[in-house]
Amino acid sequence: MNDTGRAPTAEVEGAVAAPVPIEGIRGKLTRDAPLAKLVWFKSGGHADWLFEPADLDDLRDFLARLDGQLPVMALGLGSNMIIRDGGVPGVVIKLGKAFAKVEVRDDHVIACGAGAHGILVSSTARDAGVAGLEFLRGIPGTVGGFVRMNGGAYGKETADILIDCDVVMPDGAFLTLPVTDLRYSYRHSALPDGATVVAARFQGASGDPAAIGAEMDRIAQAREQSQPIRTKTGGSTFKNPEGHKAWQLVDAAGCRGLKMGGAQVSEKHTNFMINTGDATSADIEGLGEEVKHRVYAHFGVELEWEIQRVGRP
Repeated sequence: MNDTGRAPTAEVEGAVAAPVPIEGIRGKLTRDAPLAKLVWFKSGGHADWLFEPADLDDLRDFLARLDGQLPVMALGLGSNMIIRDGGVPGVVIKLGKAFAKVEVRDDHVIACGAGAHGILVSSTARDAGVAGLEFLRGIPGTVGGFVRMNGGAYGKETADILIDCDVVMPDGAFLTLPVTDLRYSYRHSALPDGATVVAARFQGASGDPAAIGAEMDRIAQAREQSQPIRTKTGGSTFKNPEGHKAWQLVDAAGCRGLKMGGAQVSEKHTNFMINTGDATSADIEGLGEEVKHRVYAHFGVELEWEIQRVGRP
């Protein structure tokens, strides 16, 4: 409470009028919010509105007031995303520390907030002697993104460990969805559009912390050696087509090092694109489309984007 005896009201930046009444909303609401700094490519436009809720109740209250009037998109680390230069319509939800807790429960269950980073989840599991979550060490993202996109690496994916997840719908409704409701496939889920993942439970198994740590170290080293992780990148660009590896097709089509504006196909790993310094999102997306064209022309294989591309062109 503030000194008036009432709950504090949301801080609103850059706005004359909020999209909903904000009395009692405690999070931070920003109009015309720049998003480039929040994504790994460091490119792209602004969000019409960016909301950073104080906690779960605050998020539910805000979305209930919004009542589906505007599109809603959750944003995690932005490690596998292109924000188009025209920006994102509606409201972007960015979850903070209140959604980043990780807890060890009975029967080797790890309960996580959707804002928790993969390295925190896997490290917490390691320290508790819970095996099976080591692969999360190799994915630069948050639990919410893993759940939505069936994030995976090094032979495992979220579908292998997820028990259930909590989501808040665009109208503020709170649901707990079992893994079967998400109908997972490769880098895809049936999570409803506009649903914001706020928490998830993962099932692990008993393990030796030293062995778990050694596997995590192996994954970290492999990632360091094979991927351009110290550049402005967006993770794996294309899904692996049936019977193929995307990077091999891209390489064989002569696209290693290919450039468009400030964007470039990585010399180190050809299924990664990088921002060499001043790329626009149009450069990056255009380069990806050119790679797709060349691969299809050479091999008749249609590559499918793995990176999410969102917003106005």
